[in-house]
Order: sequence, then structure tokens, then C-alpha cells
Amino acid sequence: MVSIIKSSSIAGVDGFTVNVETDISNGLPAFDIVGLPDSAVKESRERVRTAIKNSGLDFPVKRITVNLAPADIKKEGPLFDLPIAAGILVCSGIIAQKKISDFMLIGELSLDGTIKSVNGVLPMVYSAYQNGIKKFIVPVENRYEAALAKEAEIYPIKNITKLVEFFKSPDKAFKADEKEITNEDENTFDFSDVKGQENVKRAMEIAAAGYHNILMIGPPGSGKTMLAKRLPTIMPELTFEESIEITKIYSVAGLLRNNSSLIKSRPFRSPHHTISAAALTGGGRIPKPGEISLSHKGILFLDELPEFQRNALEILRQPMEERTVTIARVNSTITYPADFMLVAAMNPCPCGYFGDGDKCRCTQNEIAKYRGKISGPLLDRIDIQVEVSAIKYDDLESSKKEESSEEIRKRVIKAHNIQLERYKNDGIQFNSQLTPPLIEKYCALESKEKEIIKMAFDRLGLSARGYHKILKTARTVADLEGSENITSKHLLEVIQYRSLDRKYSIQ
Repeated sequence: MVSIIKSSSIAGVDGFTVNVETDISNGLPAFDIVGLPDSAVKESRERVRTAIKNSGLDFPVKRITVNLAPADIKKEGPLFDLPIAAGILVCSGIIAQKKISDFMLIGELSLDGTIKSVNGVLPMVYSAYQNGIKKFIVPVENRYEAALAKEAEIYPIKNITKLVEFFKSPDKAFKADEKEITNEDENTFDFSDVKGQENVKRAMEIAAAGYHNILMIGPPGSGKTMLAKRLPTIMPELTFEESIEITKIYSVAGLLRNNSSLIKSRPFRSPHHTISAAALTGGGRIPKPGEISLSHKGILFLDELPEFQRNALEILRQPMEERTVTIARVNSTITYPADFMLVAAMNPCPCGYFGDGDKCRCTQNEIAKYRGKISGPLLDRIDIQVEVSAIKYDDLESSKKEESSEEIRKRVIKAHNIQLERYKNDGIQFNSQLTPPLIEKYCALESKEKEIIKMAFDRLGLSARGYHKILKTARTVADLEGSENITSKHLLEVIQYRSLDRKYSIQ
């Protein structure tokens, strides 16, 4: 007899259906798994055999062949334990094929028959539901994660014994309360904590409103990290679709806390400067998303930017333009989403006190070598470059009430809504995503403004990309002020955020 059990696997951050075909026939006892299984899948033979025996069921002493179809795609991980066990139980007559045909099964088995949680349940369930599968049997620990696919029927099963009982007397589908599947960190950061630095706060407001990359250059202790950590508090809220997209990435990476969180706040990732290029982009023997994908729809903060490995920084260039990262392997190519905002911070020189004659003793060669760690092409992809000056004593002791994140966020959301309405037929959400044809359409300049940007282009030695960055950022400044047209005032403000191209030019 041949049984067919639906299961799933992961390609990138999306699931695809795998049919677990099981045949039990007479002959010398054997247990073979085919269909490009990796080592973890091959080891399912011992886990499944022992789990069935320890559940009080007879394991057939016959020739067992399991095929994972499609057979030309590599299968990885222990999540096929449960469907393989179910296929054997169907062939043994313990479970009826017609009762299990409508279900997709996902889960790893312990030797005592307990069904253990696995990574990537959400993308597997979500993709399968979109392809017409409605019923899912998942580990109990993954029930909240699976329930994020709201219309799907989720049946959490504890062990193999309960699985057999379920198909004799089916239970009702599991439904999670909205509060149970939403587990969001309380953000205690607020811009009201930051004294002074009005020019940097303004630059961050522009960056948040248009989703622009930003670089802060300033001495140690000037508040660069403090400001960066507060940037998510002024960004627009995620839509439900964006939350699902981010949660799928974290599910595949195994980073969902207790397998029960819908991520509703924008990610903020801050890797250490010792991180490798592979850890940034993702991949590995069993491919997983890297830091740039974990920052999807959120912020990738690189503190002490010149301290990062040169090859790790250069690898950011393509994802910053394409909003995706592609990992090429011998047998497959995997694409992960990587629509992140780059927020970077650096000192102006090795000691950090460039321009202070009493503190800075760095030579010109040392300064050039330090700044030269950041390539011109990478710097060119950063929309806003702002100087962060040292905090003054009067600012620290001032009793002036600083503007809160909530107040800034209201202006950001207003500007974002203008962009959503403007680009509703163009497939983008933010000004930073404008393509050259759309820039020509939405960033038209009058003759006076053209003269200003021509002067900036010549004096700052801008590239074509830098020219477009100025126009896109000026469009955001105009949106913050509710202006339909980009004026000289908007351009002049944005050009000052590119003046570092000349002052801190890469030698």
C-alpha cells in the first residue's frame, strides 16, 4: 500500500509543498528515504522507528520506502519526522488515508513520540494555505505561530498517540486570541531623552519620513547611538502584511520568542563590527537569513562603521539598491528580502576628536587611512550625511522640554500618508524607492531650483546617484511641509546633508 501525506519545506522565506510518499512491501526489512534528503532527514529513520515503538504501536518489520516529492529539490531538517511516521501508520492501517488526505503535517519527533517544535512553521502554513490547503497539524509549541495564518484550521498535536486518537475522534480547530499571538516589546526609548542635537533630530525625521539611509559623523559621547536607537519610535507603523513578512523571516531564522510572536514593531538590528560578510547576507550549510534580512522593513544600525570588514561593507551595496539579497549555491539559488534602512555612525578620525587641537593628534595619513575604509560607492548610497557635534554643558543642564517621539511621529506619518497616496499606482511606499522615471515625474524643478542643484553638483563632485539622492530627499522635505513642489528652501536644506561628501571625502 502507498500513502501520501502532505508536508512542507522552506525555500528562502517561503514554503513549498512536499508530498511524503510511503510504501510498505514484503521483503527483507529495510527503511529507505529518497528524494534528496540531507543528513537530518536521513536520521528520521531512527527517530520515527523508536517514536512509534515507544508510543505503544507496532513498527512494521518490512521493506519501507519513503519518497519526498518533488525529488529534485534538497530537503533539510527534521520537520519531516511527523509526516513520515504518519505515512507508516496509514500503510499499517492504523490511520485511514481518506481522513488524513486534507491535512498538512509538520513536526519533529522525540524518541518517546512527543512532537517537537520546528522553525519556519509560519511561512510553510501561510504558503500552503494560499495554495489551497486548509487544515494543518503542527506541534503544540508552534500553535500560536501557525495561527497567524488566520483563516487556516490549525490542529496542535502533542504526540503520536494523540495523533492516532485525533483521526478516530477529531477535535475542533485551534483558535488563538489576538493578544496571544501578538507579543510586542515595549519600547522605552524616546527622543525627549536627547538634549540638544536639533539638526540631527531634523535629519532623522527626514530619514524616517522617506526611508532614507543616514550616516552620523561625530566625536565619542555625542549621542550617535542614543539617537539611532530612538529612530524606530518615529517611523510609521507596520501594516499587517509587513508584520507577517517580517515574522516569516524570524520564524525561518528561529528567532521568534516562544514561537508565539507577531512582530508589530520595525526591527532594529545592531551587529558588532566583527561580523562576517556571510553573517550579514545570510546563507550557511542550512541557509538562514542574515542581518540585512532580519532588518527587513526596519533599521540596520552599523556603529563604528569604519571598523567593519571592508568586504562586509561592500556586500551591502547591491541589497541597498535591489532591496533583496541572493545567495547562490551549487544546487539552488535563494533570495531573501532585504528592504532595510541603513543607519550608520562613525568618528571623524581614529581618535574621534578631529578638529579639536587640544585632543586630536591624528596625522593626515592616519585620518585618510581611517576614512578610506569606507568606499566612495557605499558613501554615495547614503542619502543623508549629518555631523553630530559634541554636547554642550548648557544643553545638558537645560530645563527645556525636548520634543517627544510621538510629536515627531505625527509629522512623519502625515508625510508618509502623502507618499502612499501619491504612489498608490506606482508600487512603492517611500520617496527613497523612486526610480529615475518616477523622479522625473514627481521631482520636477523650476529654473531657479535647477541652478541650485547644478551648482551643488559641480562643487560637491556628485555622481548621478548622488544627484538623484538629493532630489528624493528634497521630495521628502517638501512632503513634511505639505508642499506640492520642491522649492529652493527644500533643496538647500538637503544639500547641507551632502556637504560631507567634500569635507570628509574618501582619500
